[in-house]
Amino acid sequence: MMNKQKVWFLTLFSLILMLSVYYITMPNEILASANTTNKKTTTIKANTKVNSKSSDYITALQVEKDEERSALAAEYNEVLTNNSSTTEEKNNAYEGLKQIDEIKAKEESLKKKIKKKMRLDSFIKIENDNINVVIKKDEHDYSLANEVMRLIQEEYTEKVYVSVKFKK
Repeated sequence: MMNKQKVWFLTLFSLILMLSVYYITMPNEILASANTTNKKTTTIKANTKVNSKSSDYITALQVEKDEERSALAAEYNEVLTNNSSTTEEKNNAYEGLKQIDEIKAKEESLKKKIKKKMRLDSFIKIENDNINVVIKKDEHDYSLANEVMRLIQEEYTEKVYVSVKFKK
């Protein structure tokens, strides 16, 4: 004879087991549509930020860069969740996502370094060996631009091309 505690345990365990099997066997189309829905809400939020702070040039650049990277990450995620993708395509997509994260981390560390050492707000975008820096300052100062270039070059062992712009 089974007592109530055993019956409840078996009932809950079988329910959890059924839900996990359903989740595992769920078609990828449902997951892909969920990713698309998340992408749409991100775009809507990003557009709201642009409209509310359109006067801030650095914020607008940051939002634009984030949208580009989000779209690229969504493409990589689509390749990863697609059943017809080859292993090589999935590996390339995974490496692409990893590279996006590394670039974001590097940009953020450079931005913090400029903020800490020079007390300046900045926008940084890394593309291959080109680094574009926008400094939030009224005056165009060549010596400050040189300092920023040296500060960024310290982080790299190989030669990178740094361009510095000043915007209000």
